[in-house]
Order: sequence, then C-alpha cells, then structure tokens
Amino acid sequence: MFTRFRIALAIALLTTMLISVSVTAKGGFAFITITGVDLKEAIRTADGELTLGFFAFADFYRNKTEAPADPGAGYEITRYYVDNDHEVAFDRLHYYPETGFVFYDGIVNGSSEYDGKWYIAKTEIKAAFESALTGTTVAAPSSNQPVEQAQKDPTVQQKQPGNSMTASQLVMPAIATVSLAAVVLILFLSRRNRAVQ
Repeated sequence: MFTRFRIALAIALLTTMLISVSVTAKGGFAFITITGVDLKEAIRTADGELTLGFFAFADFYRNKTEAPADPGAGYEITRYYVDNDHEVAFDRLHYYPETGFVFYDGIVNGSSEYDGKWYIAKTEIKAAFESALTGTTVAAPSSNQPVEQAQKDPTVQQKQPGNSMTASQLVMPAIATVSLAAVVLILFLSRRNRAVQ
C-alpha cells in the first residue's frame, strides 16, 4: 500500500514539473526592457519576436558555448510578465548583437540550470533587436506599475503576437490541475486499499 502511494505521488510530482517547465518555455513575456552604455534611457518594447518566449534570444538547450574573449558591446535585457495587474521582472540576460552571443544572468529571485553561462544567439533576433533600439524610449518600469498604464502608454511599442497570454497565466492553471488530479488519485488509491484490507 505504501509503495503505491509513493509511486502515485512521484508520478504526480514529475508530471507537475514537466508541465510547468514545458509551458514556461513556450509562454511569452509581456515586454522587455533594454539598457546599454550607448542608450540614454531604457527602451521598453513588446515586440513579438523579442518577447515570444524563454528561448527568443538563444536556444539554451543546444547553443551553449565557451566565454568569448571579447564579446563586444552588450545590452542588458530584462524580461517581464504581468501578474495581478503588476509588472514583474522574470529574468535577465546580456545580448551582444555584433558578435552574436548571449550571456544568461538568470532568473530574478530564483535560479535555473542556464544561469551564468554563454550561448550563441539566434541569428534571426538581430533585426528585431536593432529595430527596437531605434524605437521610442521610455523610463524603465517599476514592479508596481499597473498594466493598464503600460497598455495605454503610446510610447510603448505594441507589436505583439496573436497569443498574448503570459507564461505565468499558463503555468498556474496547469500546475493546479495536475496537483488536483494527483490528490484525487492518491485518495482513490488509499480508499481502494482500505476496502481490499
């Protein structure tokens, strides 16, 4: 009986982790901010190509590389999602468009297996990034700025992909569903075992 319980619990936890990682990797961000030494103010953009998902700038699974001797001029990218009408920084990376490298600083207030490593940038991201650099600049957001203000702000570039759901909006229902299914399965198995005894 105890073995079945542990197996059910392990399967439920594994499923929950796989779903959350999968959904997070595919979900998009609400917007990004770009800062750099040659920029007077932070650039804020919701360009769909730059906010498409976790792997928009580099494929962290396949394109890990050694630290370059001189990556050139870089820009700090902070990616944001929206949670309960507040803009929340998700992660930070440095993009070097001239040499085609990405340094992944890591998740804000968290960590991942990709933190502190170098990657080869996706070549198709350079054009969208350079387009964002020539766009209108606005001050960097505060984490308590309401979403409505960002959406009404005419200086924010609003070229978004068709699906505007953020990663956090997709992850939480998936985790809740899988967790509820795990609890139901555990209760069912424990009652079934009691009835057999």
